[in-house]
Amino acid sequence: MRATEEGAAVKQATADDPRVTRVGRILRRFNIDELPQVLNVQRGEMSLVGPRPHALVHDMAFEIEISLYARRHNVKPGITGWAQVNGLRGETDTQDKIRRRVHYDLRYIDNWSLVFDIWIMCLTLFSRKAYSNAR
Repeated sequence: MRATEEGAAVKQATADDPRVTRVGRILRRFNIDELPQVLNVQRGEMSLVGPRPHALVHDMAFEIEISLYARRHNVKPGITGWAQVNGLRGETDTQDKIRRRVHYDLRYIDNWSLVFDIWIMCLTLFSRKAYSNAR
């Protein structure tokens, strides 16, 4: 993705976003762009499975708009998550999209188990839904 100066605003990637390079689009489509985050997992800053992190400016806005949003911060963010394997990845340009994503994140937190994590990792690799909305 090409860098742009947007000041305090951070624009999420959208379909046909002109900032996304041809190589970046391929990397994103096949989730190869997530591989550097494995280093964050090794350092203990992230988990393989958990709620996907958002930009801080989005976190602040969503915490005001959505009750219980902050509960997502009670666990480490993950490279993949329950919301992502259920097709809720990508741009959160509507209240409904972010509410649905948070709903799935909270269900993950409330129902966590090692078996659930393994199931999510399998779905990440083999489910078409996990790749939907990849931008």
